[in-house]
Parts: sequence; C-alpha cells; structure tokens
Amino acid sequence: MKRTIILFFALLWITAGAVAQQVYTPTADNLQNRAEFQDMKFGVFIHWGIYSMMADGEWIMNNKNIQYQEYALLANGFYPSNFSAAKWVSDVKAAGAKYICITSRHHDGFSMFGTKQSPYNIVDATPFGRDVIKELADECHKQGIKLHFYYSLLDWSRADYNPMGRTGNGVGRTEKGEWKNYHNFMLGQLTELLTNYGEIGAIWFDGQWDQPADFDWRMREIYDHIHAIQPGCMIINNHHLAPVEGEDGQTFEKDLPGQNQSGYSSTSTVGQLPLETCETMNHSWGYNITDKNYKTEKELIHYLVKAAGNNANLLMNVGPRPDGTFPDIAIERYNAMGAWLKTYGETIYGTRGGFIAPRDWGVTTQKGNRLFVHILNLKDEALYLPMEGKQVASAKWFIDKKPVKFTKAANGIVLQLGPLPNETVCVVELELK
Repeated sequence: MKRTIILFFALLWITAGAVAQQVYTPTADNLQNRAEFQDMKFGVFIHWGIYSMMADGEWIMNNKNIQYQEYALLANGFYPSNFSAAKWVSDVKAAGAKYICITSRHHDGFSMFGTKQSPYNIVDATPFGRDVIKELADECHKQGIKLHFYYSLLDWSRADYNPMGRTGNGVGRTEKGEWKNYHNFMLGQLTELLTNYGEIGAIWFDGQWDQPADFDWRMREIYDHIHAIQPGCMIINNHHLAPVEGEDGQTFEKDLPGQNQSGYSSTSTVGQLPLETCETMNHSWGYNITDKNYKTEKELIHYLVKAAGNNANLLMNVGPRPDGTFPDIAIERYNAMGAWLKTYGETIYGTRGGFIAPRDWGVTTQKGNRLFVHILNLKDEALYLPMEGKQVASAKWFIDKKPVKFTKAANGIVLQLGPLPNETVCVVELELK
C-alpha cells in the first residue's frame, strides 16, 4: 500500500510537469546501497536481445542499416529454449560476481520484459512469451545477487524518438512523432521496472551521447522519478561525462577511472561517487559468433585487480547466444575468475583503493589497517613503496602467510621479495601500525 501511494504521487507530480529544483539528497537506503555496491567489486554485464539471432553484436541494426520493420520480424523467431535464470545466476555466483546488470531495452527498441507501454517486447512479440527479466529477478532475489537494469535512452525504431540522434539514421524511419510521448514512454517503462521486479540495485542508462551536448533530456526529472519510486535505487549514466546532480555512481566504458584509452570519455574527471568500469571479454557486447578474440584468464583477473586498485568495480560482460545460454568460453573465463577470488577475494571484496596510487608494477587495495600490494608486472626481486608517513608493523605473502622482509627507505619501505611466487597475481599483505 505504501509503495502504491508513493507511486501515485510520483506519477501525479510527473504528469503535472513539475521539475524538482532542490539539491538531490540521497536517502539512508541509497547511501547504504552505495557502500554495498563499492564492497561488491565485481558484477556481470549481460547484453541480450533479438540481435543475438544475427550473431553480429548488438549494433547490427545500425551498422548494417537494417530497415526497422524487417528487423522487428526477428521477434517472430526468437525462442531461447535453453534459457534458465537459475543457471545464469549460478554461473554468475561461480564467477565470484555479486551483481548482474542486464539490458532491459537496448538501442534497437526491443524490450526484454513484459512492458505494457509497447507490444514490441519479449512477452507479446515472440513465440517464447516469457518475461525473462521477471524470471531473472526472482532468481537473483532467491540466490542473493543484486540486479541492475541497463536502459537505453535512445531508440532506433520509435517515431517519437524525434529528433533522431547521430545513430540509427539509416534504418528507414520516416514518420516523426513527438518527443513528449517518448519521454512519457520511458517514464512508464521505468515505473514498470521499479515496481514489478522487486528491489533493484541500479538503473544503468546509456545513449545520452546520441544527442548534442545541449539537448534537454529532462534527465533530472527522470532521476527524481526513479528515486520517488525506489529511493535506494542507484542511478548510473554511461554519458562519458562528469557526474551530474541526481546520479549515484560513475561508470567508465572500457576504461579505468580517469583514463581514456578507449576514446569514449569526454572528461578525465573522477567524481566522489562510487566508481565502476565496464568491459567486454572479447570485442563485442552482444553475441558475436565470429569474435573469438577473448581476453585470457590472466588478463581478466588483472583487469579486476586494476579496477579494485583504482577504487572501482569491474562489470564484465557476456553476450548470451540466441538460445539463452552463455558461450562456453565465457563460462570458462568466469570460472577462472571465480577460482582466483576464492583464494584472493579477501584482498578485493570490501576494499577501497589503497593510499599508494596505481603504478606500472601493480596496484594496492586497503581494508582498515591492512594494505594489499598486488604485484602484476615486476621483474625485480625488490619493490619500493612510498608510505606517506605510515608505519608498517609486518609484511607477509597473502597466499601462505610467510613473512616478507622489508627495510626502511626515504619516505617509504623496500620489500625484499626474492623470486616471485608462480601466481597470476602476487599479493603481499602489510599490516599498518
């Protein structure tokens, strides 16, 4: 009853066209979710839609200029007979991941949940007829995995996504609808996602970059709408910009915080919000049958460690096949990450980036007075650590607890490591006084 009342007033407020001008103040539940989010450190990104049937990534409609009416016919044959929410969540847990972020609607406009805002969805438009998001949400709640929803702000199929942005201009749309209808459509879908699927950890937006920088998305209104329904729900927007009012986290696409090796980020600003970096196992987000260029187990584990050392979570992607299963090699990679985390998870989960900034040799993470030195790339048998005036009580290898000798040096210490252990990541634990 309480949620119904909150929802009623939220919708009344939106309908009246009111836009909050006050400073966004996160609730206690929201702040707790932020802290828990930072503790999780590892999540699984899932890009899945009818584009998986084409086996050429989630951008195929745009990249091949497929006419939107023809593209929509893919739904007629979408029948993921091997989909199992229980298997997905079990695989995610085996990877050591703590949350899932799944595409509820991608840029092609097809909704992967049972929305009442449009018949173009998995329940009404496919012979499968099942709400996979509902099944996944129920399983996540059952197995203790947080669920986040990716939500596209742009749409290559709707006439009321008008003016069109810089993508999807070759798919045959000629009718021009009104933006206010599209805005209300999004609000309606977000209402459904936040009322029909239990507690949601975050709404993860994408696509703001499709319009000019001065375009008025009315994002603050959208953000306030979300927080009115589920105040604890975090808002993360992959806009490649500095955080803005109303957001609860900052994400970096295919980059560690503050870096721009991928070329996506328009800013190097790293804000004060919880951080996340999202990355692909190969080069594709959606299922791509020819993309076999998967990162090695070592590369993926190193990326997880680097993210933690940069005080960020890693959101590692998988693109399920059209039959609803994860590619075998993706499961192998996740299992390898999970096996490593069974041994070294204490140096990742619940930590924050260490006071020693990332270096070429590796990164540090910290939990209370314990500093974990993650050595990723070191040819020497000794390592200098700047200690910023902090004193070290002891040093030991994390793997077997054997002591590591160290000597004082100018403004720091030198770890006398000797030959490094044959580990994917060599971790030294320092106890600080």
